Amino acid sequence: MTNIGILYACKDDGVQKDIHELKNAALVWEKEKIVWVGHEDALPDMYSEMERMDAGGNMVIPGLIDCHTHLAFGGWREDEYELRSLGRPYIEIAKAGGGILNSVRNTREATEDELIEVCIERLDEIKKLGVTTVECKSGYGLNKEDELKVLRVYRKLDALQPLDIISTFLGAHTIPPEYKENREEYIRLLTDDLIPFIAENDLATFCDIFVEETAFSIDEARTILGTAKKAGFGLKLHADQLSSGGGAELAAELGAVSADHLEYISDDGIRAMAKANTVAVSIPFATFYLRQQSIPARKLIDAGVPVAVSTDFNPGSAPSYHLPLAMHLGCTLQYMSPAEVLKGATLYAAKALNLDTHTGSLEPGKNADFAVIKSKSINHWMYHFTPNACQMTVKDGRVIWSV
Repeated sequence: MTNIGILYACKDDGVQKDIHELKNAALVWEKEKIVWVGHEDALPDMYSEMERMDAGGNMVIPGLIDCHTHLAFGGWREDEYELRSLGRPYIEIAKAGGGILNSVRNTREATEDELIEVCIERLDEIKKLGVTTVECKSGYGLNKEDELKVLRVYRKLDALQPLDIISTFLGAHTIPPEYKENREEYIRLLTDDLIPFIAENDLATFCDIFVEETAFSIDEARTILGTAKKAGFGLKLHADQLSSGGGAELAAELGAVSADHLEYISDDGIRAMAKANTVAVSIPFATFYLRQQSIPARKLIDAGVPVAVSTDFNPGSAPSYHLPLAMHLGCTLQYMSPAEVLKGATLYAAKALNLDTHTGSLEPGKNADFAVIKSKSINHWMYHFTPNACQMTVKDGRVIWSV
């Protein structure tokens, strides 16, 4: 591809703000791999006769990676949005049977085919935003049959459409109502049945857990995640979202690849994550929709913690899959620079999925995953927000969407 006005390589060099700007650039790929990136006037002769695509002077970035979503769910929760708009706290709504349990009821009622159909519709829109990889969590089944149903949906989606789907088992999202009086039995279902079965059948890459007053305690999380780690899963945590509960410290202790949310992370948690090189996944939409304080992104970045940016797309606290808008909110709510949110939604998001060796940046040897954005710079793109500035999305060297 030639006539690139500005390209951001987002390599794993320097700190979060270093996105490796290259003006008047060219990008060369063969099949699914990048083979050369540089100034157009330095394009090697060996590539001069290759078929060319014209970027029209636009900006080129690595394919965006949404590293935290709950893509497959039944129904929506717009009535809860009205209640929150009138001042009802999220925890109060959840304790009254709303929140996650509302989505559990709707998802259990949905068939596998119905979930596949609605997810394909969502992914068709997501790819138009420049997104090339999506992490997808279970957690709205909360029994063996429906958790496996959702994970099967993700495995089928990975084959049915062009975006990479990374599956995460979130059976420990909350305690389902039928186990309300017997938490230990549900935890045994997770540790003795579901985790071994999912590992044996390769239905998920990661195991996640929601550590919070309305969900699971630190001790319960240590038991569940310890079992998952022994079974070969990478570990993730929903941590310190509504209160400071020590989730970040536990993530570091267990060697989790990421801890997500972290609006109420402690200073000890920040230090522990920096030492363990655990990625902090920020969720600006949840902050925005729930009117919570934002993740202390500046403190995390200054401490050396890589901060990814994601949507947390779900029917309750983050009902949008618009990752560029989440990036914009990362600037306005989290005090991150446009360069920092770009690296957060590319290379650092790849790190949060253990994918940074082959995607997340524009370098020879990596997958040709990239997006062409109608903007003159990352600063202008984030500043002048439009419904969608993406002109083309390329996955594994193949155009999967263009205007």
